[in-house]
Amino acid sequence: MRIEQDLKLGFKDVLFRPKRSTLKSRSQVDLTRDFTFKHSGRQWSGVPIIAANMDSVGSFDMAIALAQHKVMTAIHKHYTVEQWAEFINANDASVLNNVMVSTGTSDADFQKTKDIMALTDDIIFICIDIANGYSEHLVEYVERVRAQFPDKVISAGNVVTGDMVEELILAGADIVKVGIGPGSVCTTRVKTGVGYPQLSAIIECADAAHGLGGRIVGDGGCSCAGDVAKAFGGGADFVMLGGMLAGHSESNGEVIEQDGKQFMKFYGMSSQSAMDKHSGGVATYRAAEGKTVLLPYRGSVNFTIQDIMGGVRSTCTYVGAAQLKELTKRATFIRVQEQENNVYGKE
Repeated sequence: MRIEQDLKLGFKDVLFRPKRSTLKSRSQVDLTRDFTFKHSGRQWSGVPIIAANMDSVGSFDMAIALAQHKVMTAIHKHYTVEQWAEFINANDASVLNNVMVSTGTSDADFQKTKDIMALTDDIIFICIDIANGYSEHLVEYVERVRAQFPDKVISAGNVVTGDMVEELILAGADIVKVGIGPGSVCTTRVKTGVGYPQLSAIIECADAAHGLGGRIVGDGGCSCAGDVAKAFGGGADFVMLGGMLAGHSESNGEVIEQDGKQFMKFYGMSSQSAMDKHSGGVATYRAAEGKTVLLPYRGSVNFTIQDIMGGVRSTCTYVGAAQLKELTKRATFIRVQEQENNVYGKE
């Protein structure tokens, strides 16, 4: 046993320090990024925000809505190949270039991914997603998927330390997904005692990935636009959002009416709700590691994504970053004890 004494930080522990800026308006800030990925050699241009591959967030409807804003969606893995075929037939490259096919690491998952990818050349992203990215099995699976799809962009995770980021990139991942336990409906940290404050995880993992020409996606922990900006400021190339994009008509969650008000069910993908729905219940050898909550129904996602992007643009103007890619170079974080004045409640 050993104890690391270094302080690790979450989004709530810091604020950006403002700097002089030549920008006159938020409208001058460019949020698009242009990436060429390490292994696939693929190029992609867009706003590097990703709707999470949760079945009450990462829907086909969400992908269609967010693609209008050049924002990505990691489609949850519970659609059938037939449903994928229907979605692909109704949409063009402007949508399909901005979706990720999510997969686990079983032989059945591998075959399903092959079947989906065979339907079109317009889908370029594969998201290999397991809760514990420290399993040697994930490294082997990344190698297998890279061999099968040499020209596709592969994301893999989740991990929170630089050593594993490096191993996954060397195994063939273009992007590594970073985050264990920060999500709003994740209970991994209380069920297992395992985790890592998300801002420090992003800073350390970005440093490891960028040294090898790889990329990272900060997955989880954002509760407001300011947190999204902090993730980018910490070095995240992409930021994945779950709860912030849940509760909308495009989320395809279950709508429940209580006392004349509409709510939408939102739950973690390791929760009792998710396992009852997709796996026939919680297996006897494991514990549920997610919450189930009811969110006020929020209508269309369009206003929400515009609000998030507007917040990040505003961050950029405060620190003098004309482009999103400049934000991490312009970022100075200060440690704080408080974030906001809550005398009239939270925003």
